[in-house]
Amino acid sequence: MQTEVSTGIIVETVELPSEALQRTVTINCYGPAGNAGDSPLGLLLFNDGQDVEAMGFDKMIGYLLQTETITPLLCVGIHSGEDRLDEYGMISSPDFKGRGSKAPQYRQFILEELLPYIHSRYSNLVFNEIAFAGFSLGGLSALDLVWNNQDVFSKVGVFSGSLWWRSKDRKDKDFNEATHRLMHNQIRQGQYNPNLKFFFQAGELDETEDRNGNNVIDSIDDTIDVMRELLAKGWLEGKAMRYLQLPDGKHDIRSWAKALPVFLKWGWRNKSKG
Repeated sequence: MQTEVSTGIIVETVELPSEALQRTVTINCYGPAGNAGDSPLGLLLFNDGQDVEAMGFDKMIGYLLQTETITPLLCVGIHSGEDRLDEYGMISSPDFKGRGSKAPQYRQFILEELLPYIHSRYSNLVFNEIAFAGFSLGGLSALDLVWNNQDVFSKVGVFSGSLWWRSKDRKDKDFNEATHRLMHNQIRQGQYNPNLKFFFQAGELDETEDRNGNNVIDSIDDTIDVMRELLAKGWLEGKAMRYLQLPDGKHDIRSWAKALPVFLKWGWRNKSKG
């Protein structure tokens, strides 16, 4: 374990062996310095922890905590491995190319290995909620894990999420986005949970594809369509669901770094500071 202190944040880097994934997983834990566990705090997991590290997350969250903009959080960035395209996906089914085949094992790692490790390592802390966030394919994975484990998680952040995840190639003549997009189908078949909250971000420069010719790029279409499915179930845009569209947003770390403070303020705003 390596420990560093930066801008009031303690950053611990851990190499965690995983039996479920058959690899060692690097994780970065970002916690407020001096927190003795006197009061409950949130726990936020991130897929693609290497991207979180690259965007200087310690300084970002350090500033938000020092200025008391948000309430205390322990954030854990989970680095992806060589099997990212298989580990990230949906538990219910791989996509039409077979990607996401190890999503069940990744779920096992999160629930049976990572979370127990965090609770043991930070046994002095009491967590009042657990949230999950991710970027691109990691955003799809985070949403799927939260949706299928609502007894564990209460919030999810999806940044440029790969919500196109589908059971059939869009180039096939019988492709139908209403029936072949897997996340949309999953939500459509689910139930409303008032304790679950969603944050979605998309960039207008995320991509150039426009499969249905409506002059809206697919990544925005797919994100808004997921929100429509949630609206139909009972989630209302506002406190329970937030959408952020960046006009200059690209499918890159810089854009997600711009959106991340908005997510953190939405989810953990210090209400005592107005």
